[in-house]
Amino acid sequence: MNTPAPSTKRAIATSVLMFAAFMDLLDVTIVNVALPAIRSDLDASPAHLEWILGGYTLAFAVLLITGGRLGDIFGRQRVFVIGVAGFTLASLAACLSGNGDTLVAARVVQGAFAAMMVPQLLSTVQVMYAPKERANVFGIVGAVSGTAAVVGPLLGGWLITHDAFGVGWRSIFLINIPVGIVLIVLALKYVPNTVSERATRLDLPGFALATIGVFLLVFPLIEGREQGWPAWIWAMFAGAAVVLAAFVANQRRTERLTQSSLLPMHLFGNRGFAAGLVTQAACSAAMAGFALTLVIYVQSGLGFSAVHAGLVLLPFSLGAFIGVGISAPLGLKLGKVVLFAGAILQAVGIWWLARIVSDHGAGFGAWDGTPPLLAAGIGLGMLVVPLIDIALATVSTDDAGAASGTYSTFQQLGSALGIAIVGAVFFHVVGDTFTETGLRDGFVEASWWAAGGYLLSAAATLFLPDRNAVQRHAREQAELLETV
Repeated sequence: MNTPAPSTKRAIATSVLMFAAFMDLLDVTIVNVALPAIRSDLDASPAHLEWILGGYTLAFAVLLITGGRLGDIFGRQRVFVIGVAGFTLASLAACLSGNGDTLVAARVVQGAFAAMMVPQLLSTVQVMYAPKERANVFGIVGAVSGTAAVVGPLLGGWLITHDAFGVGWRSIFLINIPVGIVLIVLALKYVPNTVSERATRLDLPGFALATIGVFLLVFPLIEGREQGWPAWIWAMFAGAAVVLAAFVANQRRTERLTQSSLLPMHLFGNRGFAAGLVTQAACSAAMAGFALTLVIYVQSGLGFSAVHAGLVLLPFSLGAFIGVGISAPLGLKLGKVVLFAGAILQAVGIWWLARIVSDHGAGFGAWDGTPPLLAAGIGLGMLVVPLIDIALATVSTDDAGAASGTYSTFQQLGSALGIAIVGAVFFHVVGDTFTETGLRDGFVEASWWAAGGYLLSAAATLFLPDRNAVQRHAREQAELLETV
């Protein structure tokens, strides 16, 4: 039976696990500002740039639930250490990449190993801390996530602009190596190798079908334009539909027979939870696609330095903190009204920025983008913080873990699809030759699509559980904590 670790040891263990999660989030955001430098140095194609971001997110999404299950079965410390080691070696491979293909491959491997290390945080916290203590720990996890969103673009921009270590953009991967080594040493000493007392088997057929189906969907979205949309690209889209349909059938059968399906299909019959998945996936898609196009435009089109590009994104991150301050006291009181307003505010912010960029042209400056990006960031904070609680309001306690894993998976899949779809629109307008006018037109066009994603997210919030259900869920959770 798993027992809580002594307070000092568990504090160190939690810090190690949190820093690994911070490193994962940092690696997602830090790469954005490096894309123009990578394109120039490696002669990378637009598809390479999309894969550098989307490949990481896609591998992470597909393997996230499996990574958690591996920890439950084989020991969370063991799987965490393997994840950190693989992530560190993949960072070294990314640092040494000599062409776009190699860097994309390294990023995919990075995402795969990140999916092994990140899920162990919440699983281990649940073992080491009593339920009454977990709220504070989860609050710190949220703060770490927010900090990574702010620090990533700024740190990446500073490393590249100042040519840290004399290796240019490669420094954003180089810094992972010593950090990874330290995390492995500390994890082996302090993180307990706990296992689940009710670990389920791995759903390998489901994992294979999900991986193939998602690949068949995302690959043609990213590669279609460069390949000239030949017949085999459209055949991949058709194949994706067939394979994903087979995946759904397989998951239903597996859940019925063994209760070990990759995704708990019965949860999709819960309208409120399904609406939460769509809300989060659409928001993640819009945000990831928008960030990709904005950073490329201001650097390649307007000549901003990498650190300057990071500062352009700063109002968005700071706005998110303000939005959290708004949603924290109001989210459970007003329910989906706050989420709807947040999604609309993001759509308005992106539309507003696109109009400013279109009107100012080459004269666009960082301060010009501050008001709309601040507004969009506030909308983000209003949406994402209360969303998971509201989405889970009608999910039974027994299904809470599976629902959280499914929610995180759709969040990551949304990001990958957003990079693919919004990126495809952007590069279709821009073409292979990056000019200020072409990049501006591409950014404006892509922004309309990103705004559309936020509007879809807003529409999905209307199907979330109502305020009474949310408040009832909050009372039940509070009563449960009091009895433990």
